[in-house]
Amino acid sequence: MDIIRVLLVDDHPIVRQGVRSVLANHPDVNVVGEAESAATLFACLDSVKPDVILLDVRMPGPNGIEITQRLKREYPQIKIIVLSTYDDDEFLLGALRAGAEGYLLKSASAQVLASAVRQVAHGERLLSPTLITKVMREFQELSKDKTRADSGLTDQELSVLRMIAAGATNKEIAEKLYWSEVTVKRKVQDILEKMGVANRAQAVAEAAKRGLL
Repeated sequence: MDIIRVLLVDDHPIVRQGVRSVLANHPDVNVVGEAESAATLFACLDSVKPDVILLDVRMPGPNGIEITQRLKREYPQIKIIVLSTYDDDEFLLGALRAGAEGYLLKSASAQVLASAVRQVAHGERLLSPTLITKVMREFQELSKDKTRADSGLTDQELSVLRMIAAGATNKEIAEKLYWSEVTVKRKVQDILEKMGVANRAQAVAEAAKRGLL
């Protein structure tokens, strides 16, 4: 049986004690050390040689995100699970962007925590189930941003395109944007040319197909 070496990093001794006691019930997981700060963490890394680090996101000095960034530069082989009481986007997405393999809330059950250590040690990535929706939402927003950027349309042109899709006439668009109808016609023609279509109906259909609406 392969033993997974785990290092606990949290500035609260009672949290470290609790996590240690939970993992002590799993013979394939061995807590090889504890650290209460970035300084003590990096001071002991070479001696304890952990496979997985359970890392608090908020601590005095460098926080868990900053520590993760440094660990990924200097010890890329070590897997990192960020443990946090916070489920806000800033910490969650910051940790994942920094390279953490997992993000778990401290409210996770003992069984989930042990399973997470095993999964990450074997190359998998994981999130607390309640956080998956947040990540999916962020992914969808990034996908939309890329789609808009790839379209070649400006924000102004996208706004006009949405009004066209809503059935607005050139006159209505002109009134809403305080433009002349001549300006609207020119802008619509620019949109058609950029999208490679012949008319407004085709533009709407193509925009829907590309996810621009």
